[in-house]
Amino acid sequence: MSQASGHSESLSLKLSEVLSDIGVNERTVLKRRRTLLLFESIHKMDKILTGSSFISLYFGSQVEGTTTPGLKSDLDFLRFENVNVIQDWSDWQPGIRNLLMIKDESTSPGYCLLQVLRADEPSPCTCNCHRKHEDFCTDGRGRILMKNSCNIGIFGEGYVINGPAHTYPGYNVFSAIDGVFAYQCKSWPKEAQLWLSQQGIEEWPSDEIKRYCETTGCFVVPVGSKHGRNQQLKWRISTSKAERCLMFSLNITQIRCYILMKMILKTFISSQCEHAISSYMCKTVLFYCIHTANLNQWQENNLLV
Repeated sequence: MSQASGHSESLSLKLSEVLSDIGVNERTVLKRRRTLLLFESIHKMDKILTGSSFISLYFGSQVEGTTTPGLKSDLDFLRFENVNVIQDWSDWQPGIRNLLMIKDESTSPGYCLLQVLRADEPSPCTCNCHRKHEDFCTDGRGRILMKNSCNIGIFGEGYVINGPAHTYPGYNVFSAIDGVFAYQCKSWPKEAQLWLSQQGIEEWPSDEIKRYCETTGCFVVPVGSKHGRNQQLKWRISTSKAERCLMFSLNITQIRCYILMKMILKTFISSQCEHAISSYMCKTVLFYCIHTANLNQWQENNLLV
C-alpha cells in the first residue's frame, strides 16, 4: 500500500507539472479570466453609450480558465435585456415590461412559466394584442404566457440553433461561439433557498460566497424540460453568475481535476457516445466532491486519486 501510495503521489506530481506546462497554472488561469472579464466590461460600456438595451455576460470554461488550447472549448455568452422578471408581486415596477415566474402541475423542478403582466399596474395582462401575437400563448386559465421561442433569430445571421443557443462557427482556439438569450431576475430562485443554508465538511462554499451568490439573482433561459407537456412555454432557471463565482473560488488542483475530467470525456467517452455525459455534469460532480470532502485532500500530490 505504501508503494502504491508513493507511486500515486509521484504520478500526481508529474501530471500536475504537465498540466502546468500546457497552461493549467494560476498565472494562465487568472489571465484567461481577466481577459474575458475585460471584454465583458468593454461590451457593457459600449451598450450603455450606444443606448442598447442588451447586455452580454461570458460564462463557461473560457472565462473560468478551465480549458486548454487542445480542448478547443466553446466561447459561451449570455445576452439579456432590460425586462423585469419577478418572483413576488412586490418587485413589480411601473412603466417597463414585467414577467412573473410561475409554476403549474406540468412544470418540472428547475423550470418555470413566464406570465405577462401589465406595465401600468401590478396585475396580469389581458390585452388582446398579446393573445394574437405568435410569441405569446393563453393557457386554460386565461393567463398570457411568453413562449420560449420568442427571441429566435435575435443574434443575426450565420448561426445554427442548438437547443437554447445560437451557435456560430468557431475561430482560432474556439470550436464554436454559443450565444444564449435570457431574461434576468434580480432575486435568488426560491427553489435554491435551501442551498444557502447547507454546510459542507469544510464550510465550502463560505458564507461570504453564498451571500454574494444570493445577490446575483438568476436567469430564465428559453429551453423547456424534456418531460411533460407545453414545452414551448417552459423556461429553465439558471444561476450562471453564482456558478461562475464558485468556479473562481477553486484552487488550482481542483481546476486541474476538472480539466482532466473533460480531457477523459472528450478523448474516450464523447468519441464513442456523443452527448452521453456533458462537461456541465462533470462540473456538478466536482462541486459535490468539494462540498463533501476535506479541503486538505485537494493537493497536487493527490491529483490522481
